[in-house]
Amino acid sequence: MDRTPLSGRVAAGRAFSASRRVRWGDVDRRGRLRLDSIARHLQDVSNDDTRDAGFDLAVPWVVRRTVIDIVTPPAPGEILTLTTFCGALGARWAERRTTIEGDGGGHVEAASLWISLDPATGRPARLTDEFVAVYGSAADGRTVGARLHHPSAPADGAATTRPWPLRSTDHDGMGHVNNAATWEPVEDELDRRRLVPVRAEVEYRDAIDPRDTVELRSAEEGDELRVWLLVDGAVRASALVLTSPR
Repeated sequence: MDRTPLSGRVAAGRAFSASRRVRWGDVDRRGRLRLDSIARHLQDVSNDDTRDAGFDLAVPWVVRRTVIDIVTPPAPGEILTLTTFCGALGARWAERRTTIEGDGGGHVEAASLWISLDPATGRPARLTDEFVAVYGSAADGRTVGARLHHPSAPADGAATTRPWPLRSTDHDGMGHVNNAATWEPVEDELDRRRLVPVRAEVEYRDAIDPRDTVELRSAEEGDELRVWLLVDGAVRASALVLTSPR
């Protein structure tokens, strides 16, 4: 996986900030802010920014991938300031960068690639002139691609395989497993292997639907944990996690 650290915001263009407190339901049993909780915070501040900018919240966007760098894990009770801005643009997608800083020293950097969809066809749609006018200056000419890079899932015998039962609470109003819920099996596998995440990246290849039978496949390679979520043998989402021992 790419190990280049994510940088903070450049002082140009639109940025939006909001605050959240780390609650007990956000952390693991050792007090570390979980990856799925971070993903929910990222979704929330993205929604808040879109609303604040005056865009129609009914226009669909989907996440293609998310990278999370845990510089210093936030702890329970910390008040987090989330500052989000546009990191780069493509023709039909945009990278949303978010810096998370806690009043107790917690620090997380994140980058999510969001693809704009046509509400009528469900296919990727070109970014509007209005969107570029609001967010383009923060991107400052940087561009980003949407190609996925994770390795294919190994054969069943070459990795650990187990079922991952879906729950009704995993699904959102779009009728599939929410982006943040996809991080929960990653957290579960980290806990089983007694590993702590340092950098984590999830790629979304296709939606996971409510009636799908999901298989979790995982393997370690050096200091990297690899996780795949499969339906009928096809990868729907995958994760690469740079880890340290607990």
